[in-house]
Amino acid sequence: QVQLVESGGGLVQAGGSLRLTCAASALTFSTYAMAWFRQAPGKEREFVAAISYGGRNTYYADSVKGRFTISRDNAQNTVFLQMNSLKSEDTAVYYCAAPRAKWITPTHEAAYDYWGQGTQVAVSS
Repeated sequence: QVQLVESGGGLVQAGGSLRLTCAASALTFSTYAMAWFRQAPGKEREFVAAISYGGRNTYYADSVKGRFTISRDNAQNTVFLQMNSLKSEDTAVYYCAAPRAKWITPTHEAAYDYWGQGTQVAVSS
């Protein structure tokens, strides 16, 4: 059974940084793209960033481009989200996800079948 476990969330002041980590198990990790989504209170879950299976290609939501960086370590079955210059509007529960299909890198939520439990990020202004 695929498991995705996020960590690294917390409370940070605006302008600060956090690094989220997602550890995957029971997944042929190096053949799957990985992504981060987030859900703010009262809003729908939205795409944040995705990385291709080999790590060569990355994709970002416009709202985080230039501030967030997604990366992965296929030897450790781990994906990261480095978040810099955090803003209050980044406050949300952040989810790690793996898609249904190998090799492709979708950016829409419907393509993702495997989800972590989420980690809370709160940015105070």
